[in-house]
Amino acid sequence: MIKFKDIKLPFAVITLLLANYVMAQDSRPNILVVLCDDLGYNDVGFNGSKDIKTPELDKLAHGGTIFTSAYVAHPFCGPSRSAILTGRYPHFTGTAYNLFQNSSEEDADNMGVPIEETYMSKILQEAGYYTSAVGKWHLGAAPKFHPNKRGFNNFYGFLGGGHEYFPEQYHKTYQEQLNKGNKNIRDYLKPLEHNGRDVEETEYLTDAFSREAIRDIKIAAEKKKPFFIYLAYNAPHVPLQAKAEDLKKFANIKDKDRRTYAAMVYAVDRGIGQIVRNLKETKQYENTLIVFLSDNGGNTDHGANNYPLKGTKGDTWEGGYRVPMFFHWPKKIDGKKHYDFPVSALDLYPTFVQLAKTKVSGNKKLDGKDIMADVLAGTDSYKDKMIYSLRYREGYSDVGGRQGDWKITRMANEPWGLFNIKQDIGEKKNLSGRYPELLEKMVAETEKWTKGFVKPLWYYSLKDEEYWNDGRMPRYDETFEISKLVTHPYKN
Repeated sequence: MIKFKDIKLPFAVITLLLANYVMAQDSRPNILVVLCDDLGYNDVGFNGSKDIKTPELDKLAHGGTIFTSAYVAHPFCGPSRSAILTGRYPHFTGTAYNLFQNSSEEDADNMGVPIEETYMSKILQEAGYYTSAVGKWHLGAAPKFHPNKRGFNNFYGFLGGGHEYFPEQYHKTYQEQLNKGNKNIRDYLKPLEHNGRDVEETEYLTDAFSREAIRDIKIAAEKKKPFFIYLAYNAPHVPLQAKAEDLKKFANIKDKDRRTYAAMVYAVDRGIGQIVRNLKETKQYENTLIVFLSDNGGNTDHGANNYPLKGTKGDTWEGGYRVPMFFHWPKKIDGKKHYDFPVSALDLYPTFVQLAKTKVSGNKKLDGKDIMADVLAGTDSYKDKMIYSLRYREGYSDVGGRQGDWKITRMANEPWGLFNIKQDIGEKKNLSGRYPELLEKMVAETEKWTKGFVKPLWYYSLKDEEYWNDGRMPRYDETFEISKLVTHPYKN
């Protein structure tokens, strides 16, 4: 060990040497979470896409571990993002509905993930990480819910649930709305912001967000700090808008929506390539864990493809909340691996906490697991635990539950279905009549999971609110009733 008391140097030089020595001992990885918006299971090359080219993502995926059974905690954007950052199913935090734009300042001030919930960013920030959020937020627009108040040193993006992609277009429309005196302008048209101040962006949004992530990587390198960057692209979420040069690469795709969607995914891929090059230039590539995933399943009404999964965004069929995902970390994770056991986006929080060599406070609850050791060893993290999803609809709920090779699904108030998801990934063959005891056990376990749920803090619509206020929701007793018609075959 260096003994500075034996070295006669100016104080400033000693301070610099000490700082460099301490940093040299910091083997903790950088963490880059790349979250796409409404990306389909089959819309990246590493998951089997035939028509969308994602060469940069494919290199990372094949150079790391691909998760074939990765789930998010909810099939919609806002609740899923809440779960990722809090480490809790959104039903436990009152955030199980998407936020929506509301003109009432009083309502807006109460619409956001409760400040009592500590985000993973706060834990990492306090552990010495430089933290940054780039892109879509969708977790509350009031000042107390702002990213800078939730553990992010830096924020560049938009607070709402979506945005137009071409600044020259949305700037013009926004100004026209202002000139007309409209005080309730749609979030999709508002200026981006940087740490609370409006900015006049000039680049296609996906490119802008890639640029800002690169900026944060450079800042962390200058500060000699490990970084946690939450890069939440809004692509390929609607509106479907792509650059002309990207569209040309997919001229062979006849369907206009699919072609535009493909070009939007390619823009993300192009940006990831630039980010990787920057990581290598700043000598941070080897010790950076890159986590790639989508916030929910693809929207098949707007260009996405979830093949071979059944369902779409919003469903508790696999296509609603099973997502493409990989880990890439050259220093630790060997390449060309597939992890076929189920994992949850809820696992990111405890995994990152362990990697940062820190801990959460004693009263902080987490619903996921630290999965890194199991990923490295190829062993099952969820051998004795289920992964769930529940979406409230008007008057009933859709539910999904996975454990091992088995999945239970209840959709559209139809009877429960039981599927061997390993053999029947498309949920085509309902085996509930053949294995009624297994169905009952998994349904009972899922009902038990709901016991800690709290009433939603907001609702997506006035109709939803009416159902909750007059007692027509949540009706869990009806949801978890197993009908005598369990052998009812689901339509393919």
